[in-house]
Amino acid sequence: MKFKSLLKNFLLTVLITFSGYSYAQEKPNVIVIYTDDQGSIDLNIYGAKDLQTPNMDALVKSGVRFTQFYGAPVCSPSRASLLTGKTPQRAGDPGNVTSVPVTTKGLRTEQYTMAEMFKDAGYNTAHIGKWHLGSQKGMLPNDQGFDYSFGHYVGCIDNYSHFYYWRGANRHDLYRNGEEVYYDGQFFPNLMLKEASTFLDKNKDTPFFMYYALNTPHYPYQGTPEWLKYYQDKGVAYPRDLYAAFLSTQDDKIGELIVKLKSLNLYENTIIVFQSDNGYSTEERAHFGGGNSGPYRGAKSCLFEGGFRIPASISWPDKLPNNQVRDQFAVNADWMPTLADLCNIDLDTKELDGKSLIPVIENNSAKSQHNEIFSWQHGKQWATRSGKWKLLGNPVDKSNQALLTEADRLFLVDLEKDPGEKNNLAAKYPEKVKELENQFRIWLNDSRN
Repeated sequence: MKFKSLLKNFLLTVLITFSGYSYAQEKPNVIVIYTDDQGSIDLNIYGAKDLQTPNMDALVKSGVRFTQFYGAPVCSPSRASLLTGKTPQRAGDPGNVTSVPVTTKGLRTEQYTMAEMFKDAGYNTAHIGKWHLGSQKGMLPNDQGFDYSFGHYVGCIDNYSHFYYWRGANRHDLYRNGEEVYYDGQFFPNLMLKEASTFLDKNKDTPFFMYYALNTPHYPYQGTPEWLKYYQDKGVAYPRDLYAAFLSTQDDKIGELIVKLKSLNLYENTIIVFQSDNGYSTEERAHFGGGNSGPYRGAKSCLFEGGFRIPASISWPDKLPNNQVRDQFAVNADWMPTLADLCNIDLDTKELDGKSLIPVIENNSAKSQHNEIFSWQHGKQWATRSGKWKLLGNPVDKSNQALLTEADRLFLVDLEKDPGEKNNLAAKYPEKVKELENQFRIWLNDSRN
């Protein structure tokens, strides 16, 4: 293993040297900023025209941003995939983990997580924010490689009472290292920032990994009064005004986190991954919308592009390319092997579905590490992609752009010509449908093994 690690590091150094970049010998710090239900284009730099997002724009612009990056249609599968480097099916969390207090669903301890990878490499690790991967012993953040944890376990909370109100009995849901804590009336995004700042103060002289899992702009929309007034004064219509105010509040908090990093002289040697987990919500509790998927059809909970094609970027000052755009296909499972390579961590990738994005990050002409072949499943919905072709099975359109009929049970799209997935080409290309159906069946069988 030692020889393998040395060889891997040597080859990585050669790759980076010839691409014009060199990485620091000391261990870089790593922060993964994971936002919640943020729409496909809901950043100015991704195309929004009616938002104020200067801090997120600056962060994304400081590194490499992706235009064909995919999470999962809902929260838990996306987070499981991020933290394990596997598809949600192979990570064991194909759907949202229930909010019922006693459940057997969640991220199992036999899964090797990103946090365990960093901990094994000598990093101090922290989870701050939303978890949504199980609330039972064995599934909690401290059981999954995080030395420190502060946040809520279920899918959403009220940001002032920290109660979960939406199914079953109302209950308080705020914990530090497994112990319930109470901060009634204090704004949760502020609590997150305070906890993160304390962790950074304590670990400024040691390498750290922080999973900063924001619960914004997920409902309930609770932006600051100042931002709500700003958008209402601008004439932004309901419910976009509520969503936008919460998103700009999120932007403020991310900006404050960056300021904290810079005040401790940590920013230059910190890799920051930024990503949304899935598309914007059209649920009743989200006022049936507010977010924006731009040209893409769909929203959260569906496998049209707007459900899981999301903003994503990676930055590391002076070490990775600056203000670069990559159009290659990539998925959130790719972050784990990518970060392992950047941090010179010897990671066994045989069982992973993610691929290191280093070749793509360093070279705009590099091919997608997946050759643009990938499959997904969400309940009865499924989708599989091969190059420009995407086949959806039993599709659902949560953005309600058009009615789907029985003839659309198999929905074939040419993403190069029709990124908005308006036209079903299944009847025109039956052989391509058969090919992609077979591709999906093979993937489904493999994912069960």
